[in-house]
Parts: sequence; structure tokens; C-alpha cells
Amino acid sequence: MAPSKMEKKCVCPVVLSSLVCAFVFVTSLNMGLVSSVHKFNSIFPIFSAHQRTSEYAESKIELGTPPPPGPTLPRFAYLVSGSKGDLEKLWRTLHALYHPRNEYVVHLDLEAPPEERLALASRIDNHTVFNKVGNVYMISKANMVTYRGPTMVANTLHACAVLLKRNKDWDWFINLSASDYPLVTQDDLVYTFSALNRNLNFIEHTSNLGWKANERAKPLIVDPGLYMSTKSDIYLATPRRTLPTAFKLFTGSAWTVLSRPFVEFCVWGWDNLPRTLLMYYTNFVSSPEGYFQTVVCNVPEFAKTVVNHDLHYISWDNPPKQHPHILNINDTDKMIQSNAAFARKFKHDDPVLDKIDADLLGRAKGSFTPGAWCSGKLTCSEVGDSNKIKPGPGAQRLCQLIARLAMKANNGQDQCR
Repeated sequence: MAPSKMEKKCVCPVVLSSLVCAFVFVTSLNMGLVSSVHKFNSIFPIFSAHQRTSEYAESKIELGTPPPPGPTLPRFAYLVSGSKGDLEKLWRTLHALYHPRNEYVVHLDLEAPPEERLALASRIDNHTVFNKVGNVYMISKANMVTYRGPTMVANTLHACAVLLKRNKDWDWFINLSASDYPLVTQDDLVYTFSALNRNLNFIEHTSNLGWKANERAKPLIVDPGLYMSTKSDIYLATPRRTLPTAFKLFTGSAWTVLSRPFVEFCVWGWDNLPRTLLMYYTNFVSSPEGYFQTVVCNVPEFAKTVVNHDLHYISWDNPPKQHPHILNINDTDKMIQSNAAFARKFKHDDPVLDKIDADLLGRAKGSFTPGAWCSGKLTCSEVGDSNKIKPGPGAQRLCQLIARLAMKANNGQDQCR
């Protein structure tokens, strides 16, 4: 985006408090993270709305070959997936996430009745904006997806392959479910990520398996979703197995923000590791919580690109159960204070979603989240300049989170350990 296209009035309405600024700036200098205000601004785009530089805070991390020069503003490729009864939830989440710069793949799995999948396909085909831009694609040949088995990983890789085939002009892949919802606008997200090195991968991970070693890594499971057309739970096989010695296991969140180079590595597989691990995780309990973590951390050139966070707010038990808490309006303050870009899980049309729409996204019911691209007599009924963004308070919150994470990554903290 040309500098002149960034509205000056949109450079984060309220600057970070002086206390936070002073603390982060002094800490950054002491750590050697930045050596000039120029580099400091590359971490905090709220102070540098008109420039893009290769001197990122993360540039000290060895990232291999830098990405080719491209437009200042990044693009995101989304997978939004759902199952039986998720049509309306998915439709709402898609509208909250939509931006004409991005690419979207939506998927209702094989458990969803044909009428739901047909309804979703019809809505996309008949949508004025989706038709004009052509950036929303539905996987019509539905996959069976079970969270505890490997089918979710296979479905995610399928979506990645579709996105790479349709359009390679995107920078990060984000997988979400119909139970997820954004806490920032897409303009906020684009604005914040415009200052980041585009090789970075946001993957929550740890090698400290704890109870998961016995409960998830050692059992051998079979997922009927691999060969049945109806959904059923995984079942155990015998004997149990020992932990691998050919590679190191990592575990974490199933929700990730992956760089395009890493997605290409996993899908095209010029190294055999992604395929080997895909076979290993076929018999692994809750493989979506380990596959990408183990791939990225066992490849040296990608291990140094990992930021240990999934950019989600999720409320778990301790130790965590199979599914997190269902969020409600009482969780609003915690979600905002987390500075996260997304949150989960939500019930269909829960009042907390209306509050997020009203207070954080400025979204009217049934419409898109407003952005600088919006045009037309009705809000966002037409596409204006998609290279124009208008970040708001959400960008400030996300910038603070990203800056903190970048400092840790730059110092090798929480990276593939």
C-alpha cells in the first residue's frame, strides 16, 4: 500500500501509556532487541504507520531466505470449519472475519447434513460481495473430521493445498472453527502484521509433555473417520508404544497462524519429515495438538521462526480437558485484557458475541466488520479500496501482545524447548 493511502487519523487513536512505552523501550535497548528508534517502530506499527523496513525486531532470528519483496500490507488465508448444526455460526464468523484482501476456505464436515452444506454453497454463490471479489471458496466434497484423531490435521492440510492452488499471494494461514470469533478487526490484524517478518509462525508449543506422554503419545489409536462415512470416536489398539527417538515430540494448541513458507514445506514436502510425522500422528490421540508443533520444532530453519502463542484467548481447566470452557459475557474483560486476536469457544448467537460486535468490531447484525475497504449506501455493501486500512483500538492491544512475544522469540525464550 502506498504511504499516501494510509489515513493519518487512523494511526491508533490512543497512544500506549507512557509507562508501558518507557518500560518496553528501555528493556528492548538493554536486551539488544533494537538499536534505534527506527527498529523500535518496526515492532510497534502504532508509532510507524507509513513505513515498512526489513529491520524487524525478529530479524536477529535466523529465518533463512527472506521472502520476496511484496506489498506493504500482508494478506491472510483462512480456513473456517464446522460440523453438524454449525451453518449459522460459521456464516457469522465468516462475516466478522471478512476482508477483500484475504482468501477464505470454508468447510462443513461430512457429519453436517447435505441441506446445510447446500445452503452454505448457495449463500456463497449468491452473495454480491463474495461473487465480485471471488475470495471465498467452499470445499464441496466434505471430509470427515474428528478432533481426537488425525482427520482434523488432514482437513487442515487439504485447506492449505486448496489455498496454495487458488492464490499464492498471501502471507499467513489461520485455521479457525465456527466456534471461534475475532476480537480485533481485520484492519487491526493487517496493520499489526504489516511490520512483522513474514516467516514468523505463531504456534503454541512445549516439549514438556507431562501427563500427555502416557495419555496421548503412548497409546495407539485408530480413527474410524479415516475410513467411515459416519462419525464415531477413536478406539485404542494394542500394544502401547514408546516415545520416539528419531524426532522430539512437541504439543500445544490446535489453532495456529502459519507462514506461507512453512505451509508450503508441510504441503509440498520436499523434505520427508512432514510425511513421516503425518503417518506417526495417524495413531496419536489429539494429533491436531502436536503435528505442526513437532514439524516446525524438528526443522532447524523453521524452529527459529516460532513464536510461542496461538493468538487466541481460551479458558482451560488445569490440567486441561478435551474441550475448553464455553465463553460468555462474564469473560469479556478477560478476553480484552488478553490482547488476543481471537477467542473460543462460543455458543451460537450468545450475547457475548453481540457485545464483541458492538464494543470491539463495530459490526452490525448480518453485516461485515467495517473496514476502510467498505463502500456503498449500506455499510460494506460494496468494495472500495482494499489497500486502504483503518486500524483502531484493537491494533493497539494486539501490538502490545506481539511486541512482548517478539522480545521473547528474539531472545530464544519459549522456542522449541
